[in-house]
Amino acid sequence: METVGNMILPERVQKWVVDSINPEATIESINQLKGGISSLVYKVRLKVSEEIYEYVVRLHFAEGWNENSPDLVINEAENLRFTKLKKLPTPEIIAIEETGTLFGSYASIMTKLEGKVVLEPDDMKSWLSGLALALVQIHKIEADFPRSYYTYQDPNAFEIPAWSGLEEEWKKVLTIIKGQRPEFQECFIHRDYHPNNVLWSGNSVSGIVDWINACKGPAGVDVGHCRVNLAQLYGVKEADLFLSYYQQYAGRKFEYEPYWDIISLVDFPLEDPEVYPGWTDLGFKGLSAQLIKERLEAYLVSLINRFK
Repeated sequence: METVGNMILPERVQKWVVDSINPEATIESINQLKGGISSLVYKVRLKVSEEIYEYVVRLHFAEGWNENSPDLVINEAENLRFTKLKKLPTPEIIAIEETGTLFGSYASIMTKLEGKVVLEPDDMKSWLSGLALALVQIHKIEADFPRSYYTYQDPNAFEIPAWSGLEEEWKKVLTIIKGQRPEFQECFIHRDYHPNNVLWSGNSVSGIVDWINACKGPAGVDVGHCRVNLAQLYGVKEADLFLSYYQQYAGRKFEYEPYWDIISLVDFPLEDPEVYPGWTDLGFKGLSAQLIKERLEAYLVSLINRFK
């Protein structure tokens, strides 16, 4: 995420932040961060005994996708405690406000990680390699975790997108997603792993953020979710190269099943695809709704071909 302005947090939120961290602290600056769309995120710089510390404050409002905001805040806090125990490069949770009564929203405070989101890497192959390696490290963690994977979209309710001319290919998708799931070995999964949630310092991954939906499930779901993002951002070639790197680093522990790519594709809002605001907020240019549709169709064809 990047700093984009000086939108001030409400005073009640500021007081909560200071009281939660150090009542003797003073706020030096507040900047809104962009790159996500499901919540408002701020960088808060605090001064404590002449030292400056940076934190991230995330606000959720109980509407739309966030109607279960209390659970989201609690889940992310639990997930971050878990990831720190497992020594993953994630923020440390400081405090949460899960009641929604203090200032009209649900909130969390966490440490700020070094690094920034990179969407236009100087070396695409090296970047995709690092993206894959970081995901493999997550999946090495055993699935000793209470929450389990489920699809966001009901496969039985999926309808062929009206905008697409690939009716036969989508009919094959319907057959696949309504069929039997492949067997899989559960592991810890991020559940929203894509370039906007990965921070880089130099040429290395420095942090992974947005752990609200982490759970136990098939590694292929994380791989597939990242691949459909890459296919829209860059194309099928880059999505396939990411998969190749992941397979290389995961080794025999990972058995690729294109089913999980398909199920990750239909988990996306396909009724009327648009350019994800999180990309354009970070200055990524050159995308259009039409290009996104073309790339999704090309990706769909590539997946169907993997079943032949």
